[in-house]
Amino acid sequence: MSERLETLKKARERMTEDRDAFAKILAAPFDRDKAERARAKFVETQVLIDALDRAIAGEQTS
Repeated sequence: MSERLETLKKARERMTEDRDAFAKILAAPFDRDKAERARAKFVETQVLIDALDRAIAGEQTS
């Protein structure tokens, strides 16, 4: 596996862990401030994960 592909996969794994942490905050009893911040960060992180998925797919086809 290329170093670039390995790096992308590690980045995706780290971002998945971050996203899971935000999901736990969203699943906890409601706290408006925490929930609003967590929701924004969750969406931002998911967009990044989707971009990493596309980059990984691109590396695998090249």
